[in-house]
Amino acid sequence: MVERPIPTGPLRGTLATDVDMSRYVSWRAGGKAERVYTPADMDDLRAFLTTLPEAEPINFIGLGSNLLVRDGGVRGTVVYLHGVINQIRLDGPQDNARTTFGMVYAEAGVASPKVARFAAKHNLVGAEFLAGIPGTVGGALAMNAGCYGHETWGHVSQVLTVNRRGELKRRSPREFRVGYRHVEPDTARKEWFVAAWFILEHGDGQASRREITRLLKQRIASQPLQLPNAGSVFRNPTGDHAARLIESCGLKGMQIGGAQVSEKHANFIVNRGGASAADIENLIDTVERTVLEKTGIHLQREVRIIGER
Repeated sequence: MVERPIPTGPLRGTLATDVDMSRYVSWRAGGKAERVYTPADMDDLRAFLTTLPEAEPINFIGLGSNLLVRDGGVRGTVVYLHGVINQIRLDGPQDNARTTFGMVYAEAGVASPKVARFAAKHNLVGAEFLAGIPGTVGGALAMNAGCYGHETWGHVSQVLTVNRRGELKRRSPREFRVGYRHVEPDTARKEWFVAAWFILEHGDGQASRREITRLLKQRIASQPLQLPNAGSVFRNPTGDHAARLIESCGLKGMQIGGAQVSEKHANFIVNRGGASAADIENLIDTVERTVLEKTGIHLQREVRIIGER
C-alpha cells in the first residue's frame, strides 16, 4: 500500500561529496563515501530517492554503531537518517481502561534508547531493553537487534519501508523472515526500513524507568564504552557465548595496529587510537579463523562491512 503521493519540487536536504565516513561510524575509522545525503524529512527522502539512477549503490545509516566502512571508501550514495527522520509518537488507542496494549510509532533515525524512554514516560512497558542498543530504530529493524533476552521484532506490529521509487509501504512481520540478528524480506524486493509501530503493554512507567537505569548501569559495567567500538562483533552461537569462545582461545587483548580485542569484553573490538578499517577487519578475520581452528565453531558476524579495500 502506497501511503501518499510522492512529493515533487526542489530537494531540501544536504548533499555532500567525498565525505570522511569515520565521522559517521562508532569505530571512528574507515574511508570516504562518494556522496552523503541528509534528508530534511521523510518527504524529502522520498523525493531524493527518485533522482538516483537505478544502478546507483545506496546505503542507509543511522548512528553507524554496527558498521565498518573499508579504507578504500564506499561508492554511490550514503543516506544519513539519524536525527532527521526522527518522529516518535503514540499511535492507536491509548486508553488504559479499555486496552491492554499501546502503540509507539518511531522513525528510522530515532535512537533506540529514546524509544525506551518515550514508552516509559507514557506508561508503556516492554521496550526497556532498547536502552541497551546503541543504534537507531532503522538499524535495530534491519538486524533484529536485541539484548538482555529481548529482540526488536518481538514488539513490532508493522513497519514502514521505502523503495527507490520513493514509495512508502506498510508491511507486517509476516512479510519478513526474522531470525537471530537477521531479517530479510519473504520475497525479492529492495526496500529500506524508515519507521515501525511497536506494540507494548500498559504498565508502570516508574518501574520501567528504574529498569532502564539498571540495564544502562549493567551495560556500563560490562562493556568497554570508553573506547570507540561497534558493540558485539559476533552473534552468540546456540547454547554458548561468542565472548567465552574468544577468551577461551586466548584472544582477549590481542591487537593488530590500533585495533584490539577488548580486555573488558572479548566480543568487542575497540579502536585504541589510530586504527584503520583494515586493522579492525584483519582482527575480525583473525578471531573468526582462530576460533574455528580451535573449537570447530564458525562465528557469524553481527557487524556489517561495506566499501572497497
